[in-house]
Amino acid sequence: MNTPDYVTFNIIIDDIIFPDGQTQMGIIGGGGPQTAFGMRLWTDSVGIVAGVGKDLPEHVQKWMHQSNLDQAGLHISDMPTPRAWQVMEENGRRTQIWRVSPDVISKQLGRSIERIPKTFRHAKGFHLGIHPSEIEFDFLRDLSALGCIVSIEAYRSAQQPLDPAHIKNLLSQIDIFSPNLYEAASILGEQDPKIIIYKLFDYGAKIVALRMGAKGSLIAESCSRSIVQIPAVPVTPVDPVGAGNAYCGGFIVGWSETKNLITAGLYGAISASFLVERVGIPIVSQSVQQTAYNRLNNLNKKITSDT
Repeated sequence: MNTPDYVTFNIIIDDIIFPDGQTQMGIIGGGGPQTAFGMRLWTDSVGIVAGVGKDLPEHVQKWMHQSNLDQAGLHISDMPTPRAWQVMEENGRRTQIWRVSPDVISKQLGRSIERIPKTFRHAKGFHLGIHPSEIEFDFLRDLSALGCIVSIEAYRSAQQPLDPAHIKNLLSQIDIFSPNLYEAASILGEQDPKIIIYKLFDYGAKIVALRMGAKGSLIAESCSRSIVQIPAVPVTPVDPVGAGNAYCGGFIVGWSETKNLITAGLYGAISASFLVERVGIPIVSQSVQQTAYNRLNNLNKKITSDT
C-alpha cells in the first residue's frame, strides 16, 4: 500500500443546533474529516486515523470514498461512533455536548503510535487537535520521532494560563502551532495578537498561524519574526464549525510542499472558506479545486506584512 503524504485524526458525528433553533443532524465532523478536506484541496494523498463504530453512517463512508481518503487507519469496533450536539450561538460561540459515554470518547478518540498503520508512518506531515490542559506529550514525541512535520491546534481553551515550562515542552515537540485567538489568549494570559506570537516564539515556537475568524490570520516564522496578515476569504458565512480544522489542513500542505509561509497561509484561509459558507464538508471535485485556485489568485493580492 502507498503511504499518504498527510494524515489527520478522529471522526465525530455532529448534530447541530443553530441560533434560530433549526437543527441539522448527522453531519460528518470532528477534526479529522474537516482537516482532511483542507488537505485534499491541495493534494491527492491524505489518510485518516479514527476509531468508529459499525453504526458509522453510510453517507460518511460515501464522503470518505468520494474524497479519496486512505481509510487504512480506521479502527471499526462494536462501540458507537463518537457523536455530539453542537449548540451554536449568535456571537459564534459553540458548545459541544457529548451524546456518547466517556468510555466511548476515551477509547474511540484515543491516539497512540500503535494505532497509526505502518504505511502511514512515513507521511510528510500529521495534524491533530490538543486539549491545552491534557496534552499527549508521549504521542507528540512519538510523532516527532518519525521525522515528519507535526502541526497542532487547540480544540478548546485553557481554564487558566499554562505554566511556561508546560508551553515550552509542548512547543518543543511540534513544528506548527495554529490556535485561534481566544484559545491562544487563554493559554498565555495575553490578549494582543502580536504579543501572543512573540511570546510563543520566546517559548520555542517555530511557526505560528494565529487564526482570528473574519479578521483572517497572522502567520510568522521564528527565524524572521516577521508577521504576515492573511485576510479571510470574503464569503457569506453559514456555519463556522470546522473552518479552523480546514485552515490547519491547508496550512500544513502549503508549508510542506512549498516552504513558503504566505502560500501556506493562503492555502489555509481558502480551505477554511469552503466550510464557512456551508453546513458540512464538501467533496473535493475539479470544480471545487478550480474555485480554490481562483480564490488563491484573488487573495494573494491582499497580503500585507509587518516587521
